[in-house]
Parts: sequence; C-alpha cells; structure tokens
Amino acid sequence: MSYSSLKLPIFLILSSLLHAALGEEIICENLPTSMCAFSISATGKRCLLETANVAGDYTCRTSAVEVEGIVNHVESDECVAACGVDRKTVGISSDAMMEAGFAAKLCSPACLDYCPNILDLYFNLAAGEGAFLPDLCDAQRTNPHRSMLEMLSSGAAPGPVSETAPGPVSDSPAPV
Repeated sequence: MSYSSLKLPIFLILSSLLHAALGEEIICENLPTSMCAFSISATGKRCLLETANVAGDYTCRTSAVEVEGIVNHVESDECVAACGVDRKTVGISSDAMMEAGFAAKLCSPACLDYCPNILDLYFNLAAGEGAFLPDLCDAQRTNPHRSMLEMLSSGAAPGPVSETAPGPVSDSPAPV
C-alpha cells in the first residue's frame, strides 16, 4: 500500500482524534453560521446552513444526511478554498457543480487528496445526478474547457413538446 493511498485514512483518524482529545462535540445548532456549511456533527450528520427569515438571517441545523466515517468535523479554510466551495452555501445542492471552473478546483489534487468531507458530499451529489465523480474528474482533466453541466447531462437536449400528436401530412385537400 503506497503512502498516497494512506493519506485519507490517516487524515480522518487524526481529525477525529483531535476533536475527541479536545472534548468537543459538534452540535450544528450551536455552530456560528460562518462555520456551518461543510461541517459534520458528533452524530455524523451534515450541518446545513438555512435562511432563517426574509431579512436574510441564517441559522445552522442538523440535516438528515449521514456521513460515513467522519464525525465532529468543521471543514478547514484550506479545503474550502482548494475545492472552490463557499461557506455561505445555503442547503445541500448540486448547483455549485454547474458553475464555470468548479470542476477544476473540485478535481484538483489539493481537494482530492486532503478534503474527504467535501469529496464525499459532491460524490453523493454527483451520484444523485446520475454521474460518477471520478469519471467527471477524469473528463475534466482530459478536456478542462468542457463544462460540468455538459458532463453531468446525458447530452440529449429536450425539444418542444406538443399537446397533441401530429396527424398525417398530405398534399391533397381534406375531404369535405
């Protein structure tokens, strides 16, 4: 087993040990909104930044989305920057995957090798869109100008929909 294949497990173990040693148990509802997005609670559920009211205030809550193998984790600023995500992201959505340049950052070695939490999230979001994140990253590397939207789509463009099926076309006049 090579060192590079051990990076992720070592990172996860050290991260969990650090939080356990400090006696911290992350409760999403107690996090400041500036740390909410991309955090994982002590119960292993993703924290979710939500709009609290029409005034634009935010709140942090525990989502129903469970993360396997990661607990008590607040994503580092380095990973947020390396992966091209935004701490002000409201909800959990694949929308960011459609932004220009996002795939390059998400698929960068700095993100792939050191940010398992963000990768887990976007791996699952891509799967929800019917795509496999490693394939998207491979496609991005071979054709960096191709948009993530194009990679996620099947390539079929829907055409106009008619409410009634067209009848036979004929040059002769209709019978009277």
